[in-house]
Amino acid sequence: MIRDPRDDAELLALVRRYVTPERRYLKLGGGVLRMQRPEYDRFLRDLCEDAGLITPDEIATLLEGSWRERRTAAWLVAVSRRTEFRERLGELLLASEVCCVGLAYCVTLASFGTARDADLLAAYLDRYLRRPDLGYDQTVVMGALQFIDLNLGGGQADRFREPGGLWQQWLQDAPHMQGDSDPTPSFLSLIRRLCAFVEECAEAL
Repeated sequence: MIRDPRDDAELLALVRRYVTPERRYLKLGGGVLRMQRPEYDRFLRDLCEDAGLITPDEIATLLEGSWRERRTAAWLVAVSRRTEFRERLGELLLASEVCCVGLAYCVTLASFGTARDADLLAAYLDRYLRRPDLGYDQTVVMGALQFIDLNLGGGQADRFREPGGLWQQWLQDAPHMQGDSDPTPSFLSLIRRLCAFVEECAEAL
């Protein structure tokens, strides 16, 4: 069950502390890439500060909320490099209970960048590339998986992208993708830029 801060005093306090100040939850993602200084510097500094302060229990509570809470929690996990949340984020990505948070999970797993993170992303593709009717996070997950592959020298994405494989079939059959070229390069670029932001934050901690 997804916890609602309107009915949950503990979660509401965390939302007011970490999620909604200056509408942080909306800026985590592509929005941060469009920021200019000094707003960018202030946003980075505040995010780093909260990533260092938030407790594991508070992160776990935020991950029980809806998309705003989960998006913010995933970014705080990435910046503070709390790899103990890897499996939980993988579970949430695979469950796809709420919208608007898949990118945050992908950035976090890509920033961790291990073979296990690649496995979690591949598990998502194994499930959702077989569902062309669901326009979920297939494209951003593929970008994150390729990002890890490039860094590790692995080839997890290759088995999906072989001619006639699940990726090509999904691109062909998904109604919202028909007529579009392969979007992987743009999503790989997005993941790369967001992981660079995570790295900048982590170094500032």
